Amino acid sequence: MCLVTPVLFIKCGLDTKKNIEKPNQKLEVSTANATKNSDDNQIPMPPIDGMEWISSSTLKLGAVPHDEIAMGHERPSNTVWIDGFYIDIHEVTNTQFKKFVDQTKYVTIAERELEWEELKKQLPVGTPKPHDSIMKPGSLTFEKSETKLPNLYDFSQWWHWNIGANWRRPHGPNSNIDGKENFPVVHIAYEDALAYCEWAERRLPTEAEWELAARGTQMNKIHVWGDDVAQLKNQANTWEGEFPLHNTKIDGYENLAPIQSYMPNDNGLYDMAGNVWEWTSDWYNSNYYKELSSKTTPIENPKGAKRPFNSNNPYAEEKVIKGGSFLCSASYCANYRVSARMATSMDSSMEHLGFRTVLK
Repeated sequence: MCLVTPVLFIKCGLDTKKNIEKPNQKLEVSTANATKNSDDNQIPMPPIDGMEWISSSTLKLGAVPHDEIAMGHERPSNTVWIDGFYIDIHEVTNTQFKKFVDQTKYVTIAERELEWEELKKQLPVGTPKPHDSIMKPGSLTFEKSETKLPNLYDFSQWWHWNIGANWRRPHGPNSNIDGKENFPVVHIAYEDALAYCEWAERRLPTEAEWELAARGTQMNKIHVWGDDVAQLKNQANTWEGEFPLHNTKIDGYENLAPIQSYMPNDNGLYDMAGNVWEWTSDWYNSNYYKELSSKTTPIENPKGAKRPFNSNNPYAEEKVIKGGSFLCSASYCANYRVSARMATSMDSSMEHLGFRTVLK
């Protein structure tokens, strides 16, 4: 996870470069235009409890033309072909993650001791070592502002390093997850998600798979439910009101919500917008969509950029996260849009970051 220092969010660097296997439901693409074959879309037998089959399809990966607030790294959109796959109907819960930990004795990154010699490899040369008082296991937690902020560019105004915060104690050492067994597990770094996937014989979705699963029949719409942002309060757990000062809770929740608190999308999937951000297996590269648009051959099952690149954070290896969270606001980031994407370092864990899995 990232420590809040006067300059940077940081955390211990660990080896997270593991191969992600392809799903074993290999389907044939018969034409350059990736026309769907009805035989390809038959649901494999038997059905899998807690998962939905997403049929093979073409997808316009990226922002739809009429999305006026889409960011540059969401454009240009590119037509891609994606083979069918099974995906979780909801994010991995505290109950599911606890079963994994109980069986494997796994320790998440947020629970591990910080190692300065590893940590400084990710930072600009000469970065001073943080004080020992904060070089302790923990994670980032959100705190509302008590006064109106002059700008929303400095996210350290509401994100704070909380020693002792982790998936078991999401708000710090005096908190717990009693009664929250059916909530999404949070404070999960990329390596933690991969470890769970390996145990469960799953994998993380690619960004393209995630986006296809989120869209359902709303292929040319901004949101999972359509284009009408006025429906947001009925469709997703997001920040309603002036961020980060006041949340009206008109959508029913101020912070994290239990899984399946809102209606599913057309694919039967819950919380593909809001509640918690979700890891994908793709490297984040701000030029990736432009690179895709330069290809002259059909794009089949894209796996993301070959290497990470983010000019705003050149020292970190970052992955793409999708879906937005309970902190996304129409007046601030609006990252509950389907095409929205964010770069997150692999050793980051936060109060609003979880994951769902795909069958290998």
